[in-house]
Amino acid sequence: MNKTMKVGIVSVVTALALTGCFHATDSSPQHEGHNMGNVEQQAGSGQSQPVLAVNMPWVGSKNTTRINTSDPAEAAVLVSQTLWMATGDENRPGGVVLANPDDWQTALVSANLIHHPNNGPVLFVDKDGIPEVTLNELKRLKPAGVPMNNGIQVILVGDLDPKVEEQVKELGLKTDKIAGGNHAAVAKAVDAYYAHVTKENPPSVIVGSMDSQEYTMPAVNWIAHMPEPLLYVTKDEIPQETVDALKTRGGKANIYILGPESVVSASVETQLGQFGSVVRIAGKDPYENAVAFAKYKDPVTDFGWGITTPGHNFSFVSKDSPALALAAAPFSHLGKHAPMLWTDKDSMPEAVMSYVMSIQPKYKRTPAEGPYNHAWLTGGEDVLSAAAQGEIDAMLEIVSESGAGHGGHGSGNANAGTQPDTGGENGHNMSSMPGMKH
Repeated sequence: MNKTMKVGIVSVVTALALTGCFHATDSSPQHEGHNMGNVEQQAGSGQSQPVLAVNMPWVGSKNTTRINTSDPAEAAVLVSQTLWMATGDENRPGGVVLANPDDWQTALVSANLIHHPNNGPVLFVDKDGIPEVTLNELKRLKPAGVPMNNGIQVILVGDLDPKVEEQVKELGLKTDKIAGGNHAAVAKAVDAYYAHVTKENPPSVIVGSMDSQEYTMPAVNWIAHMPEPLLYVTKDEIPQETVDALKTRGGKANIYILGPESVVSASVETQLGQFGSVVRIAGKDPYENAVAFAKYKDPVTDFGWGITTPGHNFSFVSKDSPALALAAAPFSHLGKHAPMLWTDKDSMPEAVMSYVMSIQPKYKRTPAEGPYNHAWLTGGEDVLSAAAQGEIDAMLEIVSESGAGHGGHGSGNANAGTQPDTGGENGHNMSSMPGMKH
């Protein structure tokens, strides 16, 4: 066994030691040709590669990192472990939010508390209890408590059984609650809770449909990143709770509708105008809608990701597994901040690929110049295939402005990177290899 393989195995074993609650669960079933959970790959010659008889919570490629589980509670924990190593006070969260992913509207708006005031993840519970994987993560994190919030360490959001709070208190953690019920009322309560704790009432808000998960979900990464809340409407009505929340902005709200008229009607858009300025961010389908939000930037209010150039990070989630988007929301808060993009199990939809290709990094002389793109992928191969990961990785790869192969750079002259390598004494011609046509 070569040194690189040994180092890889040691790294994986170390990761598993830190995340022991994952060793018994592999949510990525075996697939033909390629499985990146239990790594057994077929070489081009048909020979089997060495088998690593371990589960891998994280699966990386040169431009992607996969959270390798399709279970929402496990995914939320792995995201938490990625961002909050909790090895010392400097990388320990202040507070943690607990919510039920089956109640997606409540879990979504609770993400507004990730950055402010908690600097901590949303972890998942069942309605009547806390899964062991979540309990273990609470023990590992040992949230410090939020000084501006009276030292609260855990906020429970939604309609949860009293047993959930009892289990948290048994860990010695100080709790607070935001009640469940009517989804528009929960959104209003989260908005009010944020304003009370931070002494700030953000003028900008996102308005989304409480009936259309696939169009509203891209908001989760923004509200986890910035203080603006998400408030709910139906297609044709504005709930009173949303009206009440908007009125606190004194008629000067900056309102951003997320979704086309098929999910939030033109009539609702007109009605919202009485509370401030209104802008609609929309795409004709969920994929284009997420892309539109990733690209949008309001130059006046500074609202929106505005990602239209290379050198950025993205969070890819299969549209068929929306609960994983909730788990991945903190990827927009720490590290390489990332907007959410929907994709499909086996490949990127045309609208998403077109967007990613439009911001593909290009170098003049050498790839070492950067910038680089990266992506978080959340889900096992049962929801996001190895082929999909490979495609995303390739689309993010830095390429030469001239179209030359990777072997053509680095000669140190003015023409470096502008002529394809012919395989001479200065190096191998790798431009015909998969992934090397830069």
